[in-house]
Amino acid sequence: MSEIILKGIPTFRILDYNKAIDFYVQGLGFNIDWEHRFGPGNPVYMQISRSGLTLHLSENKRFETGVIVFVNCKGLNQLYSELNNRESKIELSKPEKSNWQTIQMEIEDPFGNVLRFNETIAE
Repeated sequence: MSEIILKGIPTFRILDYNKAIDFYVQGLGFNIDWEHRFGPGNPVYMQISRSGLTLHLSENKRFETGVIVFVNCKGLNQLYSELNNRESKIELSKPEKSNWQTIQMEIEDPFGNVLRFNETIAE
């Protein structure tokens, strides 16, 4: 019997394509993997990725804003330093120790969606 493998890719609703590109690509260093529109002037549906994290972004009204994605990571302080040194207007909070032996940092996009980065502290 073969192993079952599942991988989820969250979809964030975006309200402005250019703001999304500024935030995710220019600000956070994601790459655009692909973009799709059913025709000129139709909403974009796209995939972006960085270091194993894949997100879908959509202008389609059926998706909600205010989604939180929990991102397990390694090298959170290094990521914070990299993002903090970029010339972007993204507000960053320093990674902080949580009550459950992790370091966490949250980044909110211009549309109310949150990336919650979480790194387990080595014992």
